[in-house]
Amino acid sequence: MSATRFQYKINPPKIHHAAAATRIIDEAVTHQITGRIAAVRGDAIELEGITAPIGAICEVCPGTPNRRLARVIGFQGVRPIIAPLETMAPIAAGDKVRLVGGALNLRAGASLCGRVIDALGRPIDNKPLPEDLIPVESNRMAPESLDRPPIDTPLQTGVRAIDAMLTCGKGQRLGIFAGSGVGKSTLLGMLARGSSADRIVICMVGERGREVQEFIQRCLGEEGLRRSVVVVATSDRPAAQRIAATWTATAIAESFRDEGKDVLLLMDSVTRLAMAQRELGLASGEPPTTRGYPPSVFNLLPQVVERAGRTNLGSITAFYTVLVEGDDHNEPIADTLRGLLDGHIVLSRDLAAQAQWPPIDVLQSLSRLQTHLISPATLKAASAARRYLSDYKKNADLISIGAYRNGSDPNVDRAISMREPLKRFLSQDSGDIAPMEQSLAVLEALITSQVGLNPQNAAAPHSPPANPQPGSAPSAS
Repeated sequence: MSATRFQYKINPPKIHHAAAATRIIDEAVTHQITGRIAAVRGDAIELEGITAPIGAICEVCPGTPNRRLARVIGFQGVRPIIAPLETMAPIAAGDKVRLVGGALNLRAGASLCGRVIDALGRPIDNKPLPEDLIPVESNRMAPESLDRPPIDTPLQTGVRAIDAMLTCGKGQRLGIFAGSGVGKSTLLGMLARGSSADRIVICMVGERGREVQEFIQRCLGEEGLRRSVVVVATSDRPAAQRIAATWTATAIAESFRDEGKDVLLLMDSVTRLAMAQRELGLASGEPPTTRGYPPSVFNLLPQVVERAGRTNLGSITAFYTVLVEGDDHNEPIADTLRGLLDGHIVLSRDLAAQAQWPPIDVLQSLSRLQTHLISPATLKAASAARRYLSDYKKNADLISIGAYRNGSDPNVDRAISMREPLKRFLSQDSGDIAPMEQSLAVLEALITSQVGLNPQNAAAPHSPPANPQPGSAPSAS
């Protein structure tokens, strides 16, 4: 070991941040710990002559042009196993490895908005980082359960189907479940542009390289990027870096929340995060379980989602996309996340084929906090709309072949009359932003005008109208 004092930081802060600099100096490694590469198996590198805790950051081939960062992910006996955080240059047995820190240090601040960075906090938009950023910890514990106030304030998303039928609150965590090519990224862009949040953090995990620029320009837009921080780890990056992108984005969102801001965290996608953890888990020797996922995957997911939420300082409202394999919404990752989140939004391939955008299947989706976020009148109108959609879906086959006779069932007649108005209401161009107050008012007016009900009794659309005429059905305006 060398007596040379060593301090490892990514993007070190200026000295005028005295408190932050003091904390980093206190936590710095004051001596040099080195070891050697003993074996390589896939993405797993086994070391000898060194010890380090899980999560520690190491530098492979220090002092050479080929130096790369890696993270300790496990042990083989007493030997640490590391996974590369960067694409590895050629390495060989016996190459030097140096322990450089117990965790990844990042920097964040308001001036980071409008920037695109990688999982290590380094800019990838060809601009230097601002000098007024302060250090943040990438690995933080989730807030204690008793430090989380109740979620009682709605957050505008700008999407009518969500604001009116699946109302989201500040600090709520929701999943967007869909198969490939159904519009998850487009919906995330709509959320980023239409949200009333103060800050937006977008994490792109395992995306194709070309999609990053397309998402920023077409889905996010200049206005959305201005108040957003985009963290990117594309599919060609090492698994450890794809996982690190999740913690980096969450840590930046936490720093904004601690400033008293309402933050919107968008992550695309949790499925690719789970796949990255599966790679590392199998490489470190874990046994495969359900569909090849090792136990560490199901331990990782609650750690990710629990760090979001509301605290006494601010809130992080999170939307996590879930890529369901083969449109199977009961596959392990989707099923686990449904139990962890505060609601789920299901995108339907059938609705997409009918050109209903965004293709949100309201009947299969749920916001668990909606009843605490909107007025009773609006809640009754939303419940009535759900019943109309449900009645139509149950009788869709009879209606489509002309076997249903008008007037046979007043409930079905109402559902038929409301079919097109509700479809138009739930459809929305990707460039449109619908104010939440307007969406709620339109839904109440739609239910009231189409059925002739007051908001107070709109929750009971199955009740027949007073003194109905035989064989008659409610008229549609």
